[in-house]
Amino acid sequence: MKEEKSFFRLMQKVPGGLIIVPMLIGVLANTFIPNVLGIGGFTSGMFKTGTACLLGMFLLLNGASIDIKKIGMPLYKGCTLTLMKLVFGVALGLLVAKFCGEAGFMGITSMAMIAGITNSAGGLYLGLAQQYGDETDAGAISILSLNDGPFFTMIAMGTAGMASIPIESFIATLIPLIVGIIWGNLDNTFRKVAAEAMPIITFFMMIPIGAGMSLKSIAAGGIGGVVLAIISALSAFVFYFVFQLTLPKKKRNAMGAAIGTTAANATSVPASLAEVDPTWQAASSTATAQLAVAAIVTAFTAPIITSVCDKHMRKKKLGIYSDEAIAEREAQNKTEEQKNFK
Repeated sequence: MKEEKSFFRLMQKVPGGLIIVPMLIGVLANTFIPNVLGIGGFTSGMFKTGTACLLGMFLLLNGASIDIKKIGMPLYKGCTLTLMKLVFGVALGLLVAKFCGEAGFMGITSMAMIAGITNSAGGLYLGLAQQYGDETDAGAISILSLNDGPFFTMIAMGTAGMASIPIESFIATLIPLIVGIIWGNLDNTFRKVAAEAMPIITFFMMIPIGAGMSLKSIAAGGIGGVVLAIISALSAFVFYFVFQLTLPKKKRNAMGAAIGTTAANATSVPASLAEVDPTWQAASSTATAQLAVAAIVTAFTAPIITSVCDKHMRKKKLGIYSDEAIAEREAQNKTEEQKNFK
């Protein structure tokens, strides 16, 4: 029987396709037809301004797939990934400050370096977790989201007034996740429906994320932006290998590479820093453009690198693809089916 043609199925077969394709749609639309996206109403809400809503829905559905008896692993992974980003980003920033001074490395200041490496794209990470990880990886976003914004950069640079973690933002991220966890653990039917809906939510979530960027940002960032983008993209391999070392052998996967990104929100860091410390005002605009370039480039490189790492693990039967891990999951699934049958 001839297989029915499906654009959606084709996307799922392409490495990171469920992430890259809708994001590219958003970037191109915001570059060439921004007025259409800004028309308002349901159109803007769906394809331009609805990122927060769609991310919230993703978190709720993801929470529904988390077994409350296994909550420790999402917490552990979130703390590990966040610490990795912070330590590596601050280390590179301090090296730039020490050896390159105010001029920076190829025009990349210590502030831009720290902001570019410590901030990761949460929405992209969630999408990749749905494709290459499991519910514990996606659940780690409740901690990983702490690096999304200026406060880690401010802490690293010792800027007064911006060193405290905004607890409200942390709580706001946790609420939909907690609602999903409670609902999914009380209702097995909802858990199954949530799992089936995840690919659809992932696709539409990535469109407004892409629509927050523009191809014009690449030109404004110059060579410095390209270099920063390359450094941030290559950091995916560093995080991949380090993350492997922190997990039990049967739990290892490619999700460390998924944080090798620069968040679009990182572009707000230079302006925030300049408001607190006027001495950074002159470097603010250039750093903003550089971070925008890094955000756009890593949005496309991270899915590809994560896919490459995942294929390597699958081919070598490492981590979650090992015979032991597969046998363990099959035994767990069989046990759960028996419980549901009873």
